[in-house]
Amino acid sequence: MTSGSTATTVSPWFVRPPSAAHPGRIFCFPFSGSGASAFSAWPAAIDDAEICPVQFPGRENRLGHPHYGTYEALADSLVEPLEPALDRPYAFFGHCAGALPAYETVLRLAERGLPGPDRLFVSGQPAPHDASRDRMLTMSEPELRAELESFLRGRGIEPRPDMIDMGMLVLRRDHAAAGAYRRQRPAKVDCPIVVLHWRDDPDVSLDALMGWRQYADAVEFRVLDGGHYDFMNAPDDLRRQLSSWR
Repeated sequence: MTSGSTATTVSPWFVRPPSAAHPGRIFCFPFSGSGASAFSAWPAAIDDAEICPVQFPGRENRLGHPHYGTYEALADSLVEPLEPALDRPYAFFGHCAGALPAYETVLRLAERGLPGPDRLFVSGQPAPHDASRDRMLTMSEPELRAELESFLRGRGIEPRPDMIDMGMLVLRRDHAAAGAYRRQRPAKVDCPIVVLHWRDDPDVSLDALMGWRQYADAVEFRVLDGGHYDFMNAPDDLRRQLSSWR
């Protein structure tokens, strides 16, 4: 792969093919129950880095594709479609449970001798060995439905029953993957990790994120104003953090 090459073919893993218009890229991993549309309000680029939302199978425009099953399988499957787009500096951003397959993908890229990210940004998600503590994994189906309805209303969307049914289908499968994920011992990545904590997040405290210290030689913690889902609006403070690696 030469320095001037880029990905030009359309892959179902990306909502649009990565372009050659920017010297850097940020690949964005969505949270459980969501898809690439979680980043629909983000700009096309932050400074000189193109925003590249990753679309997991089994949701949105990939609803007909088999669910990925496990985070490990998801990371394994993502390496090949990612490879053509690794022709320039890049970073990973993963919010909530999306940070876990992002982390697993970094490990697999290193195992295969492929270029790794310059930064791994993890937002509102405890470290892999603490991931099973997520309160939503213990919720009953009625509690999950209520949570989903509350989330949609918080985004200004009045939830219809068919919308909730479809969302629950995706959420249950994603939660099965989250519940099955276990990493007993930290495995370090070669790139620095930036851990983002949302000041008004009622479920994930700054202390709960400290386990990430064991996952890289360089780990920074940044506190941002806002709640757990405010990342979806790409607030200025988040944009500043995501431009800091370039």
